[in-house]
Amino acid sequence: MFKKILIANRGEIACRVIKTARKMGIKTVAIYSDADRQAMHVQMADEAVHIGPPPANQSYIVIDKVMEAIRETGAEAVHPGYGFLSENPKFAEALAAEGVAFIGPPVGAIQAMGDKITSKKIAQEADVSTVPGYMGLIEDAEDAVKISNEVGYPVMIKASAGGGGKGMRIAWNDDEAREGFQSSKNEAASSFGDDRIFIEKFVTQPRHIEIQVLADSHGNAIYLGERECSIQRRNQKVIEEAPSPFLDEATRTAMGEQAVSLAEAVGYTSAGTVEFIVDGDKNFYFLEMNTRLQVEHPVTELITGVDLVEQMIRVAAGEELSISQDDVKLNGWAIESRLYAEDPYRSFLPSIGRLTRYRPPEEATTESAIVRNDTGVYEGGEISMFYDPMIAKLCTWAPSRGEAIEAMRNALDGFEVEGIGHNLPFLSAVMDHPKFVSGEITTAFIEEEYPDGFNGVTLDRDSLQRIAASAAAMHRVAEIRRTRVSGRMDNHERKVGAEWVVSLQDEDFHVTIEADRDGSTVYFDDGRTHRVTSDWTPGQTLAVLMVDGTPLVLKAGKITGGFRIRSRGADLNVHIRTPRHAELAALMPEKEEADTSKLLLCPMPGLIVKLDVDVGDEVQEGQALCTVEAMKMENILRAERQGIVSKINAAAGDSLAVDDVIMEFE
Repeated sequence: MFKKILIANRGEIACRVIKTARKMGIKTVAIYSDADRQAMHVQMADEAVHIGPPPANQSYIVIDKVMEAIRETGAEAVHPGYGFLSENPKFAEALAAEGVAFIGPPVGAIQAMGDKITSKKIAQEADVSTVPGYMGLIEDAEDAVKISNEVGYPVMIKASAGGGGKGMRIAWNDDEAREGFQSSKNEAASSFGDDRIFIEKFVTQPRHIEIQVLADSHGNAIYLGERECSIQRRNQKVIEEAPSPFLDEATRTAMGEQAVSLAEAVGYTSAGTVEFIVDGDKNFYFLEMNTRLQVEHPVTELITGVDLVEQMIRVAAGEELSISQDDVKLNGWAIESRLYAEDPYRSFLPSIGRLTRYRPPEEATTESAIVRNDTGVYEGGEISMFYDPMIAKLCTWAPSRGEAIEAMRNALDGFEVEGIGHNLPFLSAVMDHPKFVSGEITTAFIEEEYPDGFNGVTLDRDSLQRIAASAAAMHRVAEIRRTRVSGRMDNHERKVGAEWVVSLQDEDFHVTIEADRDGSTVYFDDGRTHRVTSDWTPGQTLAVLMVDGTPLVLKAGKITGGFRIRSRGADLNVHIRTPRHAELAALMPEKEEADTSKLLLCPMPGLIVKLDVDVGDEVQEGQALCTVEAMKMENILRAERQGIVSKINAAAGDSLAVDDVIMEFE
């Protein structure tokens, strides 16, 4: 077994690999850029080597720099994590030339599966189900109609050199095939300078389901069940679970056996993933094979009890698999929520900055539930603009899917993150969405259910009453504390009132509180009653309460006359007033928001890459105004309407914060 391995990665996956290596008694080496000097993976590793400036193309993916770190530390093997160099055959070749083990597959497998056409051809030869289609030259529209009939409607007409949705049409009949062929061909020629078109079967009600495979160099290969990854946004997975709520045992077995056949066909060793698209009738088709460890591997570990990183290390060291296919048993249900530094209220734009508060729920393992949090950050650390925006992968396990969802709801409610925008509210909203709860999901879930983006959650009246009762009880505790610490002796005799008006989500609840030693009974004017108990004290940002014997977790921040309460994806300003104050508050005029219609505001923290207009230019709706770079992505900001640029407040190279004014219009 290896004595020392280097992790050619950063963040949560580097920390994840270090944990398993430590468990196996293997020393670890971290590499880091200038931006990661104080990163968690650097602190966790036994050794750490600096490899360059923050941009990944000057540090983490520079093979020569990584090789130098290996030589400097004497590492015997390298785990690449995912991303960066994990599927770079040149890196694997460089390691082999140096006599260093690659904790991953052979170079040939990386190359074969890294090319979409080659991988599909190999899959077909290995009798793996692939999407029916025609990859040859299509001469004209009538040829397209003929091929479409052979493939079977509906079909997807796609530009060979396509991307970003350009040169792509769905056809359900001959007329649409003719029209779609010509439109795709024209669009492809103008967008890519390449008008080649191919046709493949369009999969209806598509689900993204993948099979985890594990293979050694002694001819043993197995599959470890599947993962459902259909909840994704712009092809970025957001929530994964294992097993899939859709598959039956026969389909699972068929997919697993085909995945193993493909792994064997390319001489694959290590832990890899074969991805399939599955239609509403459980027909499945090969998409691609990821030869590296997947981001979502923890859910497979939770339902199988297999440490995939450990297996990768053992396979790379030449060991045989210690488990057979018959040993693989799927136990319970696991869900993973990806916590990203992105603002769901601003179209999920990246968010960077310092984590002024980072308090994940406590990790725990019992017979009835597991909470696991794979992370690479800590309170006080920074989320950099240079790397992937993932903060953590929160995972829960329970004996059933319903119990795993409930465990995830509670874990998300108890996850405190402040200082940056994040998608916790959105994750909570998905956990309560009827379609997700039922398991009736496709890859179009987010697009269909949130077509206008995420604007928070509107809670039902029962939920609002539970929160109102809790807030009233908390306010009473805070008022008692305030009278005792004010420093005025006469306040010691002041009684805290029993009648209050709780205002939230445009509703007013008139309540009366009867308190005793064990808690508070809150009476509503509609006749309903809630019993609230908690050990919450003023100043605590997380309130864990029992309402009528049922747990309720609230993130609670102080605002004037009440609390900012966040729960289950809702963000509420809750005001608690005396009846007289409530009457007066109703008479107060609402503050109007500032008019920003003539300003271009920076939607995210980022770097101005270029400006496309000058002062005095007349711009049209949709015209590019400037480009802002954040989290490895360039974002083009466009004019929302016609206008004339009157002032420019930023220049290329400037770093801006959210809502900084980039330019003004007449």
